[in-house]
Amino acid sequence: MGRWLRLPIWLPCVLVAWLPGALQAATPIRVVSVVPHLTELLYDIGAGDKLVAIDDASDYPPEVKTKPKVANYRSINIEAVLAQKPDLILGWRSAQSRMLAPLAQLGIPIFYSEPTDFASLATEMRALGKLLGVEKSANEAADRYLARLHTLQQRYGQPTGVKVFYQLWYPPLTSVSGNAWPAQAIELCGGVNVMSNARTPYPQVNIEQVIRANPALILAGSQDPDTLRHWQQWPNLDAVKHHRLMLVNSDELHRFTPRALNAVEDICRAIRK
Repeated sequence: MGRWLRLPIWLPCVLVAWLPGALQAATPIRVVSVVPHLTELLYDIGAGDKLVAIDDASDYPPEVKTKPKVANYRSINIEAVLAQKPDLILGWRSAQSRMLAPLAQLGIPIFYSEPTDFASLATEMRALGKLLGVEKSANEAADRYLARLHTLQQRYGQPTGVKVFYQLWYPPLTSVSGNAWPAQAIELCGGVNVMSNARTPYPQVNIEQVIRANPALILAGSQDPDTLRHWQQWPNLDAVKHHRLMLVNSDELHRFTPRALNAVEDICRAIRK
C-alpha cells in the first residue's frame, strides 16, 4: 500500500471519464476496480455483487481476495481487463488516467475518483451509487458517514495547540502537508501539523526540522512496531520523552472510504490525551 502513496493523490474531486450516451442509459453490471478504495466503496454502497475483477492491492472486504487481479500500482493488464467484459472501470485519475486511456479509447466507461477532503467522499459515494443503480443504499451509506464525520468534528474540532508530526514513511523521512488526508485528520482533531507550511504535499524532511518543531505527538501510518524506533535516538523530543509515539492503521487512514474515520478517531483521542 505504501508505494501507492507516493503518487499525487489528493487532487480534484469526483470525475467520470467520457461516458457515451448509449452506455450512460444502461446500469453497469460488470465492474472492474483498479484501486483499493473504490473496491471497498462498492461494498459500502451496496454494489459489491457487480465487481468482477480488482487490482493487486485490493484486500478489503476479505471476500474480494478471490477476484481475478488485472492491475497493480505500476500497470494495468489491458487484455485481462477486456477478458472480464466490463461495462464500467473504476480508477484513479492522477495515478491511472494514462494507463486507462487505451480502454477509454475502446469505449469502456471509466469512473474516476479523487475526493479532495473528508466531506467530498460522501459526494463520491452518491455519484457512484447513482451510476450503479444503488442510489438508495449509497445515499444511506453517505448519510451515515457524514453523521459520524460531524460527530467527530463536534467532539474534537476545537484547537488544542498540540504539535503533531506525521511520518508517512522512513527512510527517507517523509511527512504530509496541505490536503493530504493525514494532514486533514490532524487539523480535524484540533492538532497542529508541524509540516503544514511545507511547499509540497509529501515533503521530505530532515531530523533537525523535527527537532526544532519539537512535536508533542509523532504518528506513523504503519502496523510495524519498528517504524518509529529510530526516534528513540532523540530522547529530548517531547513526543519521545513522554512516550507519545503512535502507529495509525494506514489501510484505514490512507484509503478514501468510511473506514478512514476509524483512524481519524484514533488520532483525535491521541491528541486529546
